[in-house]
Amino acid sequence: MTTDQWYDTNGVWTGSATILPDGRIMMLYTGSTNESVQVQNLAYPADPSDPLLIKWVKYPNNPIIVPPPGIGPKDFRDPTTAWLTPEGKWRFIIGSKQNTTGISLVFDTEDFKNITLVDGFLHEVKGTGMWECVDLYPVSKPGEDRVKTSVDELEVKYVMKASLDDDRNDYYAIGTYDPVNGTWVPDDPALDVGIGLRYDYGIYYASKTFNDTNKNRRVLWSWIKETDSNNTDIQKDWASVQGIPRTVMLDNTTGNNLLQWPVAEVDTLRSNHSVFQNLEINSGAVVPLEIGLTSQLDIVAEFEVDKESLERAQKTDEVYACNNSTGAAGRGALGPFGLLVLAYQDLSEQTPIYFYIVKGSDGNLKTFFCADHSRSSEADDVDKEIYGSTVPVLEGEKVTVRILVDHSIVESFSQGGRTCITSRVYPTKAFSDDAKIFLFNNATEANITASVNIWQMNSTSTN
Repeated sequence: MTTDQWYDTNGVWTGSATILPDGRIMMLYTGSTNESVQVQNLAYPADPSDPLLIKWVKYPNNPIIVPPPGIGPKDFRDPTTAWLTPEGKWRFIIGSKQNTTGISLVFDTEDFKNITLVDGFLHEVKGTGMWECVDLYPVSKPGEDRVKTSVDELEVKYVMKASLDDDRNDYYAIGTYDPVNGTWVPDDPALDVGIGLRYDYGIYYASKTFNDTNKNRRVLWSWIKETDSNNTDIQKDWASVQGIPRTVMLDNTTGNNLLQWPVAEVDTLRSNHSVFQNLEINSGAVVPLEIGLTSQLDIVAEFEVDKESLERAQKTDEVYACNNSTGAAGRGALGPFGLLVLAYQDLSEQTPIYFYIVKGSDGNLKTFFCADHSRSSEADDVDKEIYGSTVPVLEGEKVTVRILVDHSIVESFSQGGRTCITSRVYPTKAFSDDAKIFLFNNATEANITASVNIWQMNSTSTN
């Protein structure tokens, strides 16, 4: 939709569609007015029979909602898909803030034209600032049918998600939704929205989910921003992409985090399968994997640290964090180890995706999953941060990762999607025929055994 009305002349922003029982589609979206006030608008498909819904008609009496009293004119955006309440009304939420408290406002409607603000908030978290692209949805354990939008059983877990405008990251928490009171409560207040778990620990923002009724799954879409200079974006004449869509489920082994995984359709792009079984990667080694072209890959790898090294490792009070470390170049007793993707032959450019294990003073192992951008490019005007977080690795599990490489985008999924990192990199040499892939082990006291499956990836066909 173009910015052709006074109520959206400064921007047609994030919205969400709701499909009614009779098949009609209601699209609510945020418009930025000619005075830069954020308002909510309604649109319909011009031709509901068009499978791509290319053209839209804006409701002539837009806007349907203006910022309520006490809400800043520029702090009111991104309506969700609506769901049915026990009273038979449609309910949706919109992100906002009051001072530094992030909030989700609740609205009810019967016709998507006349809207009522519900007293109170669905949820609020102090100190988290403006909430964008809010989302609320039920999640299932693998094999359970718990993806419908209007599930109202109290035992069903619900995800509350917000994109924080202050730090530009997407946070989520798992809890319980009360459809009668219109409130959501986190299972663990220490892991509340904005202060706990994130969808992704890299370049990943403004995500939204939808319920895919055809395949009975919850699908997550996101925005991957640019991290080079504005001038470079202008020269290449485009900026930003959407990430690979992911399915979202509850991790029934931990019970307190989500599993995110590339949708099954991605597998249809695989070709030229290469297998490397039980490769021993000694301390300090870098091992090339000869597979031909490596600019578009689907990589599935698992690693085992020899048990003697784990038992022999000294307990430590070491405080490790991916973003405060020296990245893949640093050396510890049990890490880092992993893969170098989009790497130049002499390793002058490389994007390491790696693990780092610490044995704490209590004797327990803590695993970190990181992506190192510090040597991803020889350009001097691009992001070179180190990203990542911890990842739960349960007893008896191998350390695993799936990595999707697509020229300048790298999306990495550890332990079945418990922790994810999206990388936006800008290699100046390690691209096309000159991009290589390596296994590496920079641990000082551990030998690593790696098994890797790699597929070259075809491009999607576009009609």
